[in-house]
Amino acid sequence: MLKKIGYIGLLACVTTLTWALFIRQDNIQNIEPAAGQESASVMPVTVKTLVPQDVQLWTQFSGRLVAVEQVNIRTRVAGAIDKIYFQPGSIVKKGQPLFLIDPRPYRAEVDRQAAAVASTQAQQILATSEAERANRLIKDNAISKREYDERINSLKVASAHVKSAQAILQQAQLNLNYATITSPIDGKIGRAEVTVGNLIDPAQSLVLTEIVSVKSIYVDFEIDEQTYLNTVRKSANSDNTPVRLLTNSDDSVEYLGKITSFDNKLDTTSGTIRARAEFINHDGALVPGMFANVYLGNPKKASSIFVSDRWVTTDQDKKIVYIVDKKNKVEYRPVKLGNTVDGMRMVTAGLNEGDRVITKGLQHVRPGMVVDPQEEISDVDAKLATEQLSQ
Repeated sequence: MLKKIGYIGLLACVTTLTWALFIRQDNIQNIEPAAGQESASVMPVTVKTLVPQDVQLWTQFSGRLVAVEQVNIRTRVAGAIDKIYFQPGSIVKKGQPLFLIDPRPYRAEVDRQAAAVASTQAQQILATSEAERANRLIKDNAISKREYDERINSLKVASAHVKSAQAILQQAQLNLNYATITSPIDGKIGRAEVTVGNLIDPAQSLVLTEIVSVKSIYVDFEIDEQTYLNTVRKSANSDNTPVRLLTNSDDSVEYLGKITSFDNKLDTTSGTIRARAEFINHDGALVPGMFANVYLGNPKKASSIFVSDRWVTTDQDKKIVYIVDKKNKVEYRPVKLGNTVDGMRMVTAGLNEGDRVITKGLQHVRPGMVVDPQEEISDVDAKLATEQLSQ
């Protein structure tokens, strides 16, 4: 009997304890969270409020460098090369001697023709004197009309002989001058294709050397039809169109230039038109034949929104960014991206001014999630804040 009463008492105690625990747990669940506990559970993220920027948009093309002036040096007279005055690869000035062809035959010809001119001039003097005498005698009928005409005609013939001899002398003097081959332009000269002692002749059409200008240089490149139309429509003249050049082998040095011309027709095969720009070769490193990257700028700056590639994620074939709306909820936003300017990608569609793009904490967010957005501080803003605190 006592044993039975003990079991009943033990069961009553367990039941009472269980009920007490249930009531305590229910009370715990109904307790309101302390102030600040909800905000502590919200994920903090860094955001960047988008602001349009006025930027210069550039389109890249491939081009080849072409000399502004290029001259193949050939001889105008025949003879043996007597001297070579230049060093290959040196800079030469206009009028500077390059080659000397043996001048002795041409100097002798000049002397011979000078003597011929003197002889004809003496004959002209005699004929002039005879004509003047005939003019006096014909008035007194001391000579016949026939003799008078002969003396006047002799003067004309003598004068013609003088002019002919002077022309031959002038040609001989030119040939003597041509024996010294000079540079027709300022520029960099190549190597000599002949050596001293070789016989050369104009009939051979032999290129002795080549000179190219170096102060400035052209670049020829092909642009598409749309770029061409945008350029000519937005620019009052070609000087308003900015152009930059970077060589393929060294992009550390930039050259600034201007458009000099567009071709007069479109290539129907490629759908492009040939353009030419001129650049100042300030360091002399640009030489004809080099390949280069040409960047053609919009004549007018454009106002666009830009994002960093680090803020963009990929969803299959879509580019997306995460933004924070007015209720601090994460939103999934597909975007279309354009050119890169100073390391930032231009947004052509999907984002607007004032949108808050998540820049840090992307791996922890999902659409619809409430977050605690904190505006990103740029390096400039951080520097200003530090200076203000130190004052």
